[in-house]
Amino acid sequence: MSISPERKQELIGEYETKKGDTGSPNVQIAILTSRINTLSEHMQAHKKDIHSRHGLLRMVARRRKLLDYLKKKDENGYQDIIKRLGIRR
Repeated sequence: MSISPERKQELIGEYETKKGDTGSPNVQIAILTSRINTLSEHMQAHKKDIHSRHGLLRMVARRRKLLDYLKKKDENGYQDIIKRLGIRR
């Protein structure tokens, strides 16, 4: 499940570290979190959709790797992003 281009631009604007920033870990984590939340709702309604479940697990793993990288590089940024996105851990 993808997100609309408007929603993606909102997330980029909210989490960018400098003007035009689309590749920083903060932006990538925010976009992945939005996609994960959308796909999680889909999975609750369609429990047997194995292909979507596989994609969901891949996105969660990618987000986890980005969070680990951010924690290693910038502890305060890590704490800020998990608080702003409401990610448990």
